Amino acid sequence: MLSAKRGGVIRVPVPIDVGTIAETASCAFALATPIRIDRLLALAVLEALGSRAPQDKRDRGIRRTLAEFAAGSFVVDVNGRIYDRPDDVVVCSDVASLRFFSTTRERAPAL
Repeated sequence: MLSAKRGGVIRVPVPIDVGTIAETASCAFALATPIRIDRLLALAVLEALGSRAPQDKRDRGIRRTLAEFAAGSFVVDVNGRIYDRPDDVVVCSDVASLRFFSTTRERAPAL
């Protein structure tokens, strides 16, 4: 079925930081890019919404996601490592796989 649940992973293409490569004259940054978690979350929201989503919806999605992350509502697993602070830096190459985990316990619905 087309409406089947998609996997719980968002794969985000990681941009290459050309400025850092030129500044340091090191090709190591072309193979692996250091990127802050808040920037990676913004890229994940854009990836999840798609390029055809209206700009205001993308902006709202990014603001809400970053606010909830900063408030501690969820943590993010990037390539197998858990991050809980927006200013943490992760080193990724090519594509980063993100999984989101809530930090609040959901109550079971009353029957």
